[in-house]
Amino acid sequence: MAWISTLVSAAGRGGGRVGQAAAGLRGVLLGAPLLRRQSTAGSGSEWGHVLVEPRTAWFVQGQAADLGPVTVAYERQGAGEPVVLLHGLGSHRLTWSAVMPLLTEQREIIAMDLPGFGESPDLDPGIPRDLDTAVLWLASVFAALGVERPHVVGHSLGGLIALRLGQAGLARSVTAIAPAGFWTGAERRYTYAVVNAARQGVRLLPDPALLALVRTAPARAVLTGTLYGRPELCPPHAVVAALRTLRESAGFKATLRAGRAPGLFTGDIPDVPVTIAWGTRDRLLPPRQAARVRKMIPNARLVPLSGCGHVPMLDAPELVADAILRATEPAQQSQPGPSRAML
Repeated sequence: MAWISTLVSAAGRGGGRVGQAAAGLRGVLLGAPLLRRQSTAGSGSEWGHVLVEPRTAWFVQGQAADLGPVTVAYERQGAGEPVVLLHGLGSHRLTWSAVMPLLTEQREIIAMDLPGFGESPDLDPGIPRDLDTAVLWLASVFAALGVERPHVVGHSLGGLIALRLGQAGLARSVTAIAPAGFWTGAERRYTYAVVNAARQGVRLLPDPALLALVRTAPARAVLTGTLYGRPELCPPHAVVAALRTLRESAGFKATLRAGRAPGLFTGDIPDVPVTIAWGTRDRLLPPRQAARVRKMIPNARLVPLSGCGHVPMLDAPELVADAILRATEPAQQSQPGPSRAML
């Protein structure tokens, strides 16, 4: 991919931290053996309604009428008002890892892997991968978890799903962080080109190359500059986890195809408090798209996340946690707070 070629060619020029990082990449790509990935232990175990805990995840199974069962990996921590966290395309529940400890003293947090991402198995081929169907099976998952109308916080794809859950009356409040689907045709094509290129590039990198690259801030900036506002500050282990998940997401292609549908969100959410948060340095879904959300949802509260990119949970977890706590405060749910202009 282009960004790999840029790094490798920089190795030949030498000089500076980027040149050093590129030289390391070239040596790894040309000289290091490929690492084989071991299959996940317990992959043949049976699924029930609430399942045993492998490592840090639990599993729950929901089944809506006329649909097959859907199994979801999740974590559940804390106490207080229930808050469900939904990640974006090619991501997983661990994208919230830096934010969750800032929430759990005041909220009960349920972070999920959407089907085909993280540790959740992909949807059965007979289950449509559209937003209407996602609302149905998520309602069944909420019921299996014993939560009624939780607060729902979603990022990117998860933000779009959160808004649809609010429309369906299944959320007591919605916080959408850079929600997908409010693009023009040209913006969608750009976004798809970027995420496809990123995934293909990571799939070409053997694990030794990936591990070598993320140790240097310049290389992290090249690898993740379109995702993060401050990529050089992102913890290397978090970058590795995010890129591996992007590489291995079984539901990636099918979800992209579903995203080409017209009218992913239409109408309003008049009876549910809505907060729209957007990184002011978002290079994947530009913050100007927030104005389109506000046009559809006039009462939504707009919160700019200063200096943050498309994945603010790593750029500024404290800022994201503060936005979530404010949006899910019971006393604030009767009316939206003031909006601030997006930059």
